[in-house]
Amino acid sequence: MGLLTDPGTSHSHLRRILLRYHSKVCILLYFGAIIWFMLLAHHNFNNATYFSENALLPGLVKGEYDMDTEARSLLTELEGEAASHPNSLPSAWLLSRFHRLALDAYTHNFTLNYPLGSSSKFTGRNVYGILRAARSSSMEAVMLTVPYRPPNSVHPTTAPGLALMLSLAKFFRRQKYWAKDIIFLVTEHEQLGAQAWLEAYHGASCGLPGVLDHGDLGGRGGAIQAAINLEIHASKIGYIDIKVAGLNGQLPNLDLVNLVHRMCSKEGVRHTFNNKEKVYKNNWWATWSRGMHTLLSMVLTQATGMPNGNHGLFHRFGIEAVTLEGFEKVGRGSPATYFQVGRVLEGLFRSLNNLLERFHQSFFFYLLPDTDRYISIGLYMPCLVMLAGALIIKAFTLWIKVQNNISIAEMESPSSDENNEDSSKGDKSVNLNVMMVGTAVFINHVQGVLLFSGTQHFTRITDAYSTENLLYGSYLIASLLTIASPYIIRLHKQSTDQWVLLNIIALLELATVLLAVGMNNFSLAFLTAVIYVPPALWLQASNNRWYKKLLWMLLHPLFMLSWVVLGFTAVTFPELHPLELLTKAFAANKQALVLCAVDSYIYASWTFNVATIFFLPTWSLFWQLSQSHSESLETTPEEMTAKKEQ
Repeated sequence: MGLLTDPGTSHSHLRRILLRYHSKVCILLYFGAIIWFMLLAHHNFNNATYFSENALLPGLVKGEYDMDTEARSLLTELEGEAASHPNSLPSAWLLSRFHRLALDAYTHNFTLNYPLGSSSKFTGRNVYGILRAARSSSMEAVMLTVPYRPPNSVHPTTAPGLALMLSLAKFFRRQKYWAKDIIFLVTEHEQLGAQAWLEAYHGASCGLPGVLDHGDLGGRGGAIQAAINLEIHASKIGYIDIKVAGLNGQLPNLDLVNLVHRMCSKEGVRHTFNNKEKVYKNNWWATWSRGMHTLLSMVLTQATGMPNGNHGLFHRFGIEAVTLEGFEKVGRGSPATYFQVGRVLEGLFRSLNNLLERFHQSFFFYLLPDTDRYISIGLYMPCLVMLAGALIIKAFTLWIKVQNNISIAEMESPSSDENNEDSSKGDKSVNLNVMMVGTAVFINHVQGVLLFSGTQHFTRITDAYSTENLLYGSYLIASLLTIASPYIIRLHKQSTDQWVLLNIIALLELATVLLAVGMNNFSLAFLTAVIYVPPALWLQASNNRWYKKLLWMLLHPLFMLSWVVLGFTAVTFPELHPLELLTKAFAANKQALVLCAVDSYIYASWTFNVATIFFLPTWSLFWQLSQSHSESLETTPEEMTAKKEQ
């Protein structure tokens, strides 16, 4: 780093190259990152999956599950019981079923104090049974969970999966080889019930204190090592989709994902990842496009920061978990039956029963371009590093120019020969007004903190409007104030050197935020970098044209949420007219903002936190930079030398 910042290296060859070609280097890094990422989808640039944990012994035992008839009978009985509970969980019926199987059965009650608006209260109930291990002292456990959906639910039914779970519990109860407890959990209210149960089981509170009252549990098993979340929508299954995306971009250990795919292949069950099935093609273009489609679907899912199933809430507790979602068979072909899916689950739990320690040998950071291919962190992380590196290179280039007094304003300022001689003997650094720039940076970050802290208060201003309208209106007003902030702070009247310093701070801050987020959620950081790095490099500490200002205004985080929701709505409802599409997208945009805030308070999702506390202030710094009215620093070393000689 001394080669770039030490004044004694003013004739360094590296310095001269960086000053002359930094724009081309930044462009090369940006497009190089995009091309690198696209190449990763091809089989020549990723690897075949394999098992790192030898103790799993996948598929080495013959399946014995044969209670598919029992599962169908339970499904008929469950559907009749659910008809009498159209909006709630039939807890009494489930408890009686667990008791018949001689399991330790309990109910779990929890309460949600809604964090926004008038603080409404919602209650829920979970039911779970524990099959105690016959060959150990309940030191370890594995889980099978099913989210219960009543007949009036807007989501597809999970009654077939619940019937299969009960039949498996009966089958597992007869076996004597279990070395771990098996917990069968039926949750209410989707992810809310699973979160409450996990917090109660571990005695921890993840979200904002007082929001989710997780209650107490009547019984516990051993330390949970793995969990399978089952969402079967029909008794005749077309294919099983494996879901892995967890909270805040966390992923389960790759060995568990490979185990599910291996067992499905062994039992002849069609299996997909993000609804993309393995297809063997000799055409390299078809292979790459298929892999790219699957890879992008994973990136887009992970970038949301929210799990696409109950399994995603287990990861923060050190529990590896995936969701198996079975869709009803349509069209021609033979469906997968309870018999086949039951043997898949039997094989999964028998392999998990063989574990001698927690999953740790395989990857926790990866991307999947196919059901049997993976991309490790060492291959995809350079994409993000190159994007952040472009920002850092421009920041260091500006810093070199400041350190060596090569701004146009300084070279054109009148000075006597004596002053030039004295200055050549002294320090060559520029006298920057750090206080003014530091104040602007501090105010921007305080705005972000106040905006995040005031979210609950915004929705309690009045009862005349809904929570969605109050929150969206408050954030819209805050966004307008942010856009007007350069004129309030009056930074646009400052000197060129202060604009350069602000540019350096903004570039380094954006690069730091991207790298920090990318360490846990690569997809979110990569998509953000692809969108924001080019305009961030385009803005300068000089007169920026109107189209630069307009572009950066359209990239405001609140407006970006609107564009994303609008695009998603257009893809989901292509039949809508433009006016209907805009109306539906606007309503969905308000709901999305509320859900982001609620997820932060209940599940401790940090997507909303990062967007308001870190990314919004960074956007504000660049917005202030776009309002600059100073002279440009973009001058080559040869032009600097010529001006000095004149």
